[in-house]
Amino acid sequence: MQDKRDNPVTDSKPEQVIEADENRLIAERRAKLKALREAGPAYPNHFRPSITADELHARFGDEQHWTQQALAESGERFALAGRMMSRRIMGKASFVHIQDGSGERIQLYLRRDDLPQGVYQAFKGWDIGDIVGAEGSLMRTRTGELSLSADKLELLAKSLRPLPEKWHGLTDQETRYRRRYVDLIVNPQVRETFVRRSQVIRAIRGFLDRRGFLEVETPMMHHIPGGATARPFVTHHNALDLDLYLRVAPELHLKRLVVGGLERVYEINRNFRNEGVSTRHNPEFTMLEFYWAHADFNDLMDLTERMLTKVVAELPDQDGLVVDYQGQPIDFGRFRRLSVLEAVAEQIPDEDLVSLRNRDRLRALCSARDISFEQGWGWGRLLMELFDVLVEPKLVQPTFITGYPVEVSPLSRRNDEDPEIADRFELFIAGREIANGFSELNDPEDQAERFSAQVAEREAGDAEAMHYDHDYVRALEYGMPPTAGEGIGIDRLVMLLTDSPSIRDVLLFPYLRPEAEG
Repeated sequence: MQDKRDNPVTDSKPEQVIEADENRLIAERRAKLKALREAGPAYPNHFRPSITADELHARFGDEQHWTQQALAESGERFALAGRMMSRRIMGKASFVHIQDGSGERIQLYLRRDDLPQGVYQAFKGWDIGDIVGAEGSLMRTRTGELSLSADKLELLAKSLRPLPEKWHGLTDQETRYRRRYVDLIVNPQVRETFVRRSQVIRAIRGFLDRRGFLEVETPMMHHIPGGATARPFVTHHNALDLDLYLRVAPELHLKRLVVGGLERVYEINRNFRNEGVSTRHNPEFTMLEFYWAHADFNDLMDLTERMLTKVVAELPDQDGLVVDYQGQPIDFGRFRRLSVLEAVAEQIPDEDLVSLRNRDRLRALCSARDISFEQGWGWGRLLMELFDVLVEPKLVQPTFITGYPVEVSPLSRRNDEDPEIADRFELFIAGREIANGFSELNDPEDQAERFSAQVAEREAGDAEAMHYDHDYVRALEYGMPPTAGEGIGIDRLVMLLTDSPSIRDVLLFPYLRPEAEG
């Protein structure tokens, strides 16, 4: 029975009607599968493609060079395997478009008299979505379309569920995230997003490898959550009867390696933070963290600027260093630098850099703008509340923000000239944090004091404050060279470079609530 979705209609239907149609089509396809099982192996695994659709188009796409006559004279044969996406059955001949692992489509030309006996008749009972294998020689149709004229054809995998209708496609956002496998089939731009993601990560690896950084792996389950102020996920090791924490950051383990003499290390890692979900946040996410001995935060800013410029320039199909993000041009050829104090002062012209370090004045400024705060906060945390509200959303072009208060930088080295300021920066693009880096704190006594302060904050109710990591302090006591370290949010960077408005668009399987049964 021919699947009516070969010729989808554009008229919208009530949801109940669509569901009933789909259930009927699934039942029909299951009946076909039963018949296939009775005839022999229903899911064979002996067919091997010799080429992909994109390779065929690349080699033979030039119609002026590869004319019909030139294709016929070449005598080459090819085997292709792919999912049947459309077809036109015209009596004794048919045209079929298949889509293979390259993401490209190519046309098959099928004639009853060219195929083994019975195959063409069987093909007419196959369905859109079925995976088929075909072998034959290349030709051009009257319209010039490159096609495979097949003399062998096999059904490799039966599709029991119909693909979304051709004209409507898979458009419901949550369904797309939940059924990413279908999204990848029917929405070509989605595939391109994840190809671009892979290209970005590969370019970053190459950049760091060429500069002597060593890629390493560190544990994902920790006895103590550390390396970031974040609420962790808790798990349990049954054999050891021990509670463990999923990694919130690899920082403290990577710096242990620097102590051990691995002076340039990086990890592209999965982190887990038990926090909210939004267009910019997912409970698990990918970070690049790297550490560089005998360097400071200024060196990191220089390196980061060069790295991101290089990554953007190397991306296929990228023309220049300007990337369009949600209608806003982002220029990766120009990076600005200014301190937190300078950035806040730009938004409150009546205040100077001295008044913005006055605790009482900052409280008044927050109150006047309905920014909530706690009485025990120092000037540094109050300043950052103003920064988050007044400055961060306006940092559209690449901007390094420096001069963070030590109060909000528990792992950063104090500035030699101003001990209340950390040698730290964050990189903002399109109104969001992309990177966080600093000159590392390598004074074990100072680190011990800051851990103690974090413990006090936890005991006062701050669930995101850090634990005291005795082993990390012990590692520092062996001596860590002056070091700079940085983390870059891969997901957010990929959002920028693929013009994706939500982090879920750049995660193959973003977090969603369990689907309701029934």
